[in-house]
Amino acid sequence: MRITKDPEERRNEILDTAEQLFFTKGYSKTTVNDMLQAIGIAKGTFYYYFKSKEEVMDAVVMRYIETGVLAAKQIAMNKKLTVHEKLLQIIMAQKPDTQSKSQMIEQFHEPDNAQIHQKSLAETILQLTPILTEVIEQGIEEKLFHTPYPRESIEFLLIASQFLFDEGIFKWTPEEILQKIKAFIYIMETTLGAEKGSFAYVTQMFG
Repeated sequence: MRITKDPEERRNEILDTAEQLFFTKGYSKTTVNDMLQAIGIAKGTFYYYFKSKEEVMDAVVMRYIETGVLAAKQIAMNKKLTVHEKLLQIIMAQKPDTQSKSQMIEQFHEPDNAQIHQKSLAETILQLTPILTEVIEQGIEEKLFHTPYPRESIEFLLIASQFLFDEGIFKWTPEEILQKIKAFIYIMETTLGAEKGSFAYVTQMFG
């Protein structure tokens, strides 16, 4: 008997299955046929929702980061928060809030998942940049920051933090991490033209 499902339910079923396969077999080794067999659907049904395996990967990544991005948008729009409160809360909102997300990050670091890991880092940067740019522009209006390049400054800082402090890419010692955190705070304050010591709270990002 053919089972008819709600489109959103079917789409999420495909994403759930793909996510599990990506992190058990590895993204590069998973095929569309693997997904079809695991779900028990026809090829036409799959292509109704997604054009390719790459498009599925994009959707899996976006679903993974969208919680943090939505939280960042709400924080940025909160007029009761100061600029620095917004920045801290946005940073903290990107940390894994569930065991499943922590496990997913571990899977990102597997060699077979290098492509999906890179995609997640790039999408995080692309999605957060406009949100954080608005906060920096608020800081410029309030004379907390002094930079003619708010967006570009955020892009450089996000790229640096996303890659330099990724445990799956670099294996820094605790001493090296501490030194790099201090340097990162100095670079943030210098790049944004902020008062010395005003970004000390960034250390909580690496707690």
